[in-house]
Amino acid sequence: MIIIPARIGSSRFPNKVLADIGGIPMVVRTAKAVEDIDKVVIATDSQEVIDIALTHGVQAILTSDRHQSGTDRIYEAAQKLDLDENEIIINVQGDEPFIETDVVQAIYDLTKKNKEDARIMMNSCYKTISNPEADDPNIVKVVTDTNDLALYFSRAKVPYPRDHHFDAYKGHLGIYGFTVKSLHQFCMLEPAPLEDIEKLEQLRALYHGYEVAMIEVTTESFGIDTMEDLEKAIKHHRL
Repeated sequence: MIIIPARIGSSRFPNKVLADIGGIPMVVRTAKAVEDIDKVVIATDSQEVIDIALTHGVQAILTSDRHQSGTDRIYEAAQKLDLDENEIIINVQGDEPFIETDVVQAIYDLTKKNKEDARIMMNSCYKTISNPEADDPNIVKVVTDTNDLALYFSRAKVPYPRDHHFDAYKGHLGIYGFTVKSLHQFCMLEPAPLEDIEKLEQLRALYHGYEVAMIEVTTESFGIDTMEDLEKAIKHHRL
């Protein structure tokens, strides 16, 4: 199952999930982009989002407005949907209206491969980005080990190229694969200081000693964090 967390009260971009892209709200466009892979449910704190989703034929479920992260929100949705603990859940962010099915499928396949490994709590992906792109704090960078397990995620430019030019940064895409069981384990963990500092929930897993498996993907998709991103998205849709 694909669950899309959609919080209406984003501090950086209020009502972002309902931003219009070619006549369709962003979160609905995201859901439509992945609906051919598996069942899709939007998990939201807004009745308005539910009503709009339903008019577009997308299932949505009401969740608490007190969640600190999207992952906490999708866990509540999974509980309400009474999903089996071995079921795979893919968390697709509601601000990825151009996400390709191949990318989501890659996360599903990685999650299925790792579902019996208790060390791996989350599965996600990255794409190669340029040096200038890595300067943008809205683009999260990930550093991985030889097995493509995440060492750290940051809004800062990591690794820092002290002695030479470096142009092969790994830009993290906010798509996560869990089993219901590992999702439950994640949400039972105490929020981590690093998570609060960077405002990156995946750091909770690393802080508590779990692993985040990564896979490289090729994608033209981009998250929408600012009004400038929205303008870019509208232009992209028109192409």
